[in-house]
Amino acid sequence: MRIHSLTSKEILKALGIGIVTSLLLSTVMVPAIKSGISPLPKPLSLAFATTLFGRKLPMPVGLLFHVAYVTFWSMAYVALFWNRLTFMRALWLALVLWGLVLVFFFPFVGWGFLGLAITPKLILASFVPHFLFAFFLWGLCKLGFKKRQSIQQ
Repeated sequence: MRIHSLTSKEILKALGIGIVTSLLLSTVMVPAIKSGISPLPKPLSLAFATTLFGRKLPMPVGLLFHVAYVTFWSMAYVALFWNRLTFMRALWLALVLWGLVLVFFFPFVGWGFLGLAITPKLILASFVPHFLFAFFLWGLCKLGFKKRQSIQQ
């Protein structure tokens, strides 16, 4: 695996794809958490920021952390898998990030290993947005880098 050196235009596209991906995920997850559909006590990015700074923070700060995190990994996906921006590669990235949530972020915010200090339902509940991340990321890359894909074929 070789890291592709992105042009300025490709960087801007990847940045835009990351931001749109994070906003799409937020439009799904925030209402699911607020309505009680999701068992997460609050958005993980907000819980992370709150724990990191040691004080209560407003939702926009959590959303900013979420946008930054998702955008970073979206850009990494483009740079790492430039030659094959496939759904399976996006899914593998999402699964690695899901594992990171379960073993690092959940314990960091006090929800326990795998989120078990809250409920075992957090395991599956945290998988859903990661699957959606893979789907949105792949789909937006397919649209955003359409011209590049037609040149390579």
